[in-house]
This record gives sequence, C-alpha cells and structure tokens, in this order.
Amino acid sequence: MRLRPPPAAPNLPVPLRRHRRPVHMSQTRIIGYDSRIEGDVVITRLEAALNWFRKNSLWPMPMGLACCAIELMAAGASRFDISRFGSEVMRFSPRQSDVMIVAGTVTYKMALVVRRLYEQMAEPKWVIAMGACASTGGMYRSYAVLQGVDRILPVDLYVAGCPPRPEALLDALLKLQAKVQREPVLKTLKQPGPAAPPAVPPAPRPEVLQPA
Repeated sequence: MRLRPPPAAPNLPVPLRRHRRPVHMSQTRIIGYDSRIEGDVVITRLEAALNWFRKNSLWPMPMGLACCAIELMAAGASRFDISRFGSEVMRFSPRQSDVMIVAGTVTYKMALVVRRLYEQMAEPKWVIAMGACASTGGMYRSYAVLQGVDRILPVDLYVAGCPPRPEALLDALLKLQAKVQREPVLKTLKQPGPAAPPAVPPAPRPEVLQPA
C-alpha cells in the first residue's frame, strides 16, 4: 500500500510588512498625573474633592417591591458589576444608605413604610424610581397602587422600562453621579438646619387612688 504525499501548500502572497520606527522611552508621552512632574501635591477645589468623594461612594438602599428587584440584583452581579461605580455596598439599613432605589410597585399599604425609611436616611440622600410601576404606577390603575412614588418622595431620576435592564439602572447611576458632582456642597453645609420643635411639657400624671 503506497501512501500519497501530502498536498503542497498553496502559494499565497506574502503580506507586506510596513517598516515601524522604533520608539524609545525618551519619546513616549505620559498622559495623566505623574508624581515626578507634578510632585506629591494635587491642587484642586475643596468642593470638587468632596463631590468626587461622594459621587464615587453612593451606597444604595434597595427597595425591591416587585419584579424590577430582579434586574437590580442582576446589576450587582458579575456581568454588569455595579461596583465599578462604587455602589456595590447595598445596605438594608437606612442609617447607612445614600440612594434609595425604589424597584417595583408601591402599594398604599407599603407607601407609609417607604416614606418612613426615607425619613430615617441621613442627608444628603437621593431617590431613583426604577421601572414604570415605581414611576407612574405602570399597568396597575387600581385603588391599591400608588400612581408614582414621587407623590411621597422627591425623586431625582426615573428609569423607564417594564422592567428596565441593568444597563438602564447603571445609566441612571452615572447621571446621578454627574448631578452630585455639580452640587454646591459647601453652600449647603453652611445653611442653618431646621429649627428644633418647641419642647412639650410632659402631661400630668393622674392621681393614683389609694385603696381605703
């Protein structure tokens, strides 16, 4: 049995190689901050630095009330990775949260709880209405559903969709970061806070009748 020789390789044209000029280290351009040039001191405005700190450390408080909460969970997973924007620390405590993300249908039974949790959040705080149900009530035009969470909370950003994709939530987060960067934080801190309510004297205790 005789073996056939392997087929010859086709004569393909040799690609032309362009002559590249070697780049020396002395000819490279360094773009950005370089401690050898600028030194160890960064000159900026205090307000810009504070806003830069705040916008990259927004801790969300997820108010997952319906199917939009599944998309909120997906935004925190590895595929979309909300930690790239400094918002991976989701706290279920209003004392440690900065952004309330209302994801889902808000019923009148739940509206009082949402309002109470918002009031327990420390200033500064922001609200994102995620989805059609949180923004306008969605398809639920009924007596039991609140027609928009903006009737009880000051909403900063609305995310359209039923439900919106995680990319839409990340886009809203980027827009919120741009809003935080423009806020006059020093002017806000210098303003006096609300006056404390007047002290109410305790009610007089009823007299305890001693048995005869």
